[in-house]
Amino acid sequence: MREAMLPSFYKNMTFKEKVLQLLNEGLEEKPTVFLIDLTVTDAFKIIVTLDGDNGVVLQDCIDISRAIEHNLDREEQDFSLEVASVGVGSPLKLIRQYKKNIGRTLIVKLATTTIEAELVAANDMFITLAWEAREPKKIGKGKETVQKEQEIPYSDIKEAIVTVTF
Repeated sequence: MREAMLPSFYKNMTFKEKVLQLLNEGLEEKPTVFLIDLTVTDAFKIIVTLDGDNGVVLQDCIDISRAIEHNLDREEQDFSLEVASVGVGSPLKLIRQYKKNIGRTLIVKLATTTIEAELVAANDMFITLAWEAREPKKIGKGKETVQKEQEIPYSDIKEAIVTVTF
């Protein structure tokens, strides 16, 4: 779309601000899809990473790509555009991602330890993990399997990744 056809408030925006505005407008049309990361390099390469409450399908990436690309003028500023879903094994960044992964196994790195456990709950303050552990019996010799559960504030999480099992 030519600059003259864009609303007047676009004219004084930086390139990145225009991209972000167009991206947000595109996401308004897809309420289950949300932004994980937006990068605009000095060479005007736009990289958009998306996730969704129900995953991200190819059509979601196409629609968001069109929302951005069809509303920028390549004659004014040449650019490249890449729109993709968040990859398997990518760290969780948003509370919304934790909530959508309840019931899955996470590897959660904390300051002094790493826990691999099932994500059983997530709210706006913390996550709850549950797992089985082998511990010495309280009476007698040997070990017993015990159920463990721990609430972890988001501020304590250094990194959390969903494990994929086949």
